[in-house]
Amino acid sequence: MNSVIISYSYTGNNNALAESVARELSVKHINISVQKPITMGSILMDMIFARTPKVQLDPDIMQQYDLIIFCAPIWMGQVASPLRAYLNYLKTSPKAYGFISISGGADGANPKLDSELRKRTGTQSIILLDQHKADLLPTNPKPTRKDTSAYRIGREDTKRLTSTVIEEIKKII
Repeated sequence: MNSVIISYSYTGNNNALAESVARELSVKHINISVQKPITMGSILMDMIFARTPKVQLDPDIMQQYDLIIFCAPIWMGQVASPLRAYLNYLKTSPKAYGFISISGGADGANPKLDSELRKRTGTQSIILLDQHKADLLPTNPKPTRKDTSAYRIGREDTKRLTSTVIEEIKKII
């Protein structure tokens, strides 16, 4: 199966995870970049007004792959806005896809993530793995949003998260 990992990362955490998973699977990794800088203000506006920022790489690149694995953060319970152009593309050109993420998690799970992906792509993902930085931090005191926002995954975290992702991916390929 010809696969690719397409990622967007604001802080570098999801990029580190995507690179590690791509290496383990020996697949291409494409890192999405945006045309205008992303700020906390633009993130907020994108989430509130469902905006899709312009990205550097054309979503048509996905035509050559059988399986697309997306890796991006979750912002305010939604997929990071730079990924939207790619997810929307799948609605008109369906492909098998999966979604993996390392996001804050201070507020718990993202229960609407699956339905958002289905709404944007028109199909069910074959893998959905929403991992949280809060699970990597000490539980006492309970991690806050500030704690999880500031946390950058290290090499050991990346190895552990990658192992979890690979286990899930091997179930489907």
